[in-house]
Parts: sequence; C-alpha cells; structure tokens
Amino acid sequence: MFPVDLYVKVRRAVMVENKSERAVARYFGIHRNTVRKMCQFAAPPGYRRAPAAVSPTLAPFVAIIDAILEADKQIHVKQRHTAVRIRERLRDEHGYGGGYTLVREYVNGVANRQKEVFMPLAHRPGHAQVDFGEADGYVSGKKIRFHYFCLDMPHSDACFVKAYPTEDTEAFLDGHLAAFAFLGGVPQSILYDNTKIAVAKILGDGQRRRTQAFAELQSYYLFDDKFGRPAKGNDKGKVEGLVGYSRRHFMVPLPVADDFDALNAQLLDGCLKRQRAVLRGQSESIAQRLVRDRAALMPLPVTPYDASHKQSSRVSSQSLVRYRTNDYSVPTQYGHQAVLVKGTVDWVDIYLVGKPECIAHHRRSYAKADFVVNPLHYLALLEKKPRALEQAAPLQTWVLPEVFERLRRLLEARMDKRGRKEYIQVLRLLETFSIGQVEQAIGQAHHLGVLGFDAIKHLVLCAIERRPPKLDLTLYPYLPSTTVGTTDAGSYLSLLSQSVPVTRANSRGSV
Repeated sequence: MFPVDLYVKVRRAVMVENKSERAVARYFGIHRNTVRKMCQFAAPPGYRRAPAAVSPTLAPFVAIIDAILEADKQIHVKQRHTAVRIRERLRDEHGYGGGYTLVREYVNGVANRQKEVFMPLAHRPGHAQVDFGEADGYVSGKKIRFHYFCLDMPHSDACFVKAYPTEDTEAFLDGHLAAFAFLGGVPQSILYDNTKIAVAKILGDGQRRRTQAFAELQSYYLFDDKFGRPAKGNDKGKVEGLVGYSRRHFMVPLPVADDFDALNAQLLDGCLKRQRAVLRGQSESIAQRLVRDRAALMPLPVTPYDASHKQSSRVSSQSLVRYRTNDYSVPTQYGHQAVLVKGTVDWVDIYLVGKPECIAHHRRSYAKADFVVNPLHYLALLEKKPRALEQAAPLQTWVLPEVFERLRRLLEARMDKRGRKEYIQVLRLLETFSIGQVEQAIGQAHHLGVLGFDAIKHLVLCAIERRPPKLDLTLYPYLPSTTVGTTDAGSYLSLLSQSVPVTRANSRGSV
C-alpha cells in the first residue's frame, strides 16, 4: 500500500500539471494502472479482498450444503448440523475427499450472510415492556432460586423489579399491580413474549388467544397488549436488557434477606438509585425522562384488581382442598362440598361456591405435596371421635403452651375417658378465644382447684367481661357465713335415750 504523500504527488502531477499517466508512472517508478487508481481515490482505499471463490474441491458439494442448511431452519436449534457433521455426511454419503476447513469456512460465510440486521427504534412515552428473569439468593437463611418480574419503560429507561418464589399466574398479576402502583398509572401498551401465563394459544394468522387471567387483567386496566415473535428476544430488547442488568447489578453478590419483603425492598432501592443515571446518548437522567412517561400513563382505577388465581375444586373426605400440588384444610363441616380457591402470592383463601364468606385462610406454601392445616378445623370432628386424639395428624405439629398438656394429664388421671373429652372441649374454646386467654383461664383454674371445661370457660368469659368469677366465694362478702361449733360428748346421751331396743334373732330365724 502506497503512502498518502505519494498519492498527493501523483494526483497533482496528473490532475493539476496535466502530465500523462505514462510519464508520471515512469517518473515515480510505479505501474500505469496504479496511477489511474490514485487518480480515482484521494487516499488509499485500504485492502479490499475479492469475494472468495469456492474451492474446486468443495464446489461440486455446495448445493448439498445449501440444502442441508435450508432444511435446518425448520429444526430445533440444538439439533441443527454443525460444520463437523456436514463434513462427515459429505464424506460418508457423497464421497467428499476434502478437509474440514473448506466446509467450515463456507458454512460460516453462509451464516454471516443470513444474520439479521436490526432497525434502531425510537420509543414514545407511556409504553412498557415486561418479562421475567431468575437468579439465586439467600432468603430466610436458605439458598434458593427465585424469579423476578421486570417492567421497563423504554422512553425513560425507568425500571421496576420484584422477586417471587416462582413464576406463575399469581406472581404475573401481582407484579403488574405493584408496577402500576410504583409508576402511579397504567402504561398505554405493554409488550410481552409469548409466555403461557398470558397466551393460551398462537393462532394461525399470528393472533393470540389470551388466558382467562390475562384477559381479565387487561379488561380491568384497559392497556393495549403486544407480543413479540416467538424465539425473537430482540423484539423486546429493552426489557431483555433490564433482566440482565438487574441480575448483574442488583443481585451480585448474591442477595441476602430475611424474607421476600426484605429482598424486594433491596430491589426497589436499586430501581430508585438507577433513576439518577444519565445513560449513553442522553442528556437527561432517567428520573427527568420518567416525568414524560408518567404524564402519558392512563389513570389507575379507584379500587385495585383482585390479583388472585381462581380455581374450582372439591373438599376431600379428609377435609382437604388441593391447590398447586399442596393440600389445605377447611373445617370438617364442609367435607365433600364444591369450593372456589383463590390463590395469591402470599395467601390461599377458600370459599363455598356461590357464597361470599371465606371458610379457610392459609399462608401459601411453595413446597411440593405439602400438608397445610389449621388444627382448629378438625376439633369438631375430634369431639365426636375422641379416641383419635393421639394420632390426629393435624394436631401433631400444633405447639401449645405447657399448661395445656398438664391439664390433659390431670383430666385423664381423674376422669379417664371423660377427662379426654373434657380436654377436647377446652381445645374447642380456641375456636372462639385466643390461646393467651384460654392459657390464662387454665392457670387460674389450677390455682382455684376447679379443673374442668365449664370452669375454664366461665373464667375466660369473666376475664373478657371484666367481672369476678363466681367460683371464689371470698369475692362475695355479703353472703351469710356458716359457723360450725365443737360438739359436746354429752349431747350423744340424748340419742341413746330416744333409741328403740332391737331383739336379736334366734337360731331359727324367727324374731
């Protein structure tokens, strides 16, 4: 390659001094064609490699390679041909005798020509993108893999991130509600991938059939939904980038939190701190641009959406209802009845079909095949079947104050089977009163020496109504007192004088 200085001299000699190309070539000792090229370019154009010609060895097999690569487009990406495999097939099936390098260079060249080119996009205020990611962290002292909901506002690059134990309908709905509350409004449109939580089926014309839960959410908040092409993450590149950014910046090193509320407080703090940043190509901070995003949002409804996953079920013979692989108890009086289960991120509520009252309320479990029970649900049945007290599974993990076990031992020692029934009746007081109230009444009954269900219930009611119990007569000084004197031995003589003589019977039994 010739230096630029030579370009200047040659071009000036030909184009200014009007010398012939032949004379200039002879003077500078270069070829005439070189002089002609220098006149065409003001500076060296750089090395330009001519399109590589296909090797004569490979040329007869190019059509076969192209057919293989074209067929691969319809196959799962992890089962497509590699250059090694193509070379093996050419050798074994078509008699190719060349090397691997020729095949690899041709395949790479085809791949480069087929790579997609993307259009830079401009984003209007008030529109959002949503996706989920996953990461590891320590929650409640255990290392777990959790999922996190991400909402990105492409115009301002503002973000909202919230973690959940799993990626399911409940987390999907709750994430939207939390993000809308954070933004103070509802985006005009939201772009999604084709998650099964939102899309029940992709129809032949490219339309989507929404799931029931997603359709209800959209109908309530009235945002427009958009979906990316299947397996095309670049269609929602902003939120895809946010998923990675959140993992690298908010979750490195591994986050440590007492519970998910504490973890989400950390993530929210990270989202707020990020708003101070001025990103490349921008003159305003994220927070300044977020003002325009918020101005374009739709207003929130007066009442929030019921972000629960609803499922019909039936109570089993053991008074259990299954939800998300786990069994939850209901009072035994509702056995074998149809129910509606409402599951949220934190709770599971169970209703009788067509009735507004909640018959069971449980903390949601994220274990598998878990047994979540409220012992109070089984006490009415236990009263009918007191012999099951020892082996009743719902009571095995029930931790009660020590005075309860002491009461049971005393009642069973004094009254045997009747004592067991009395103890179960005392437990049933917990259906109405708190453990603290019943514990205090049992302690008071021990002190007064009046152990029994009726006495303990009376003491609980008296404590609530703030009146003295009638079991202690010292609290009633207006009652007449009884005085018992010492009996004189002479008093018994009067009894002897009034007695009737009795004749002993003879040996024959006659009087």
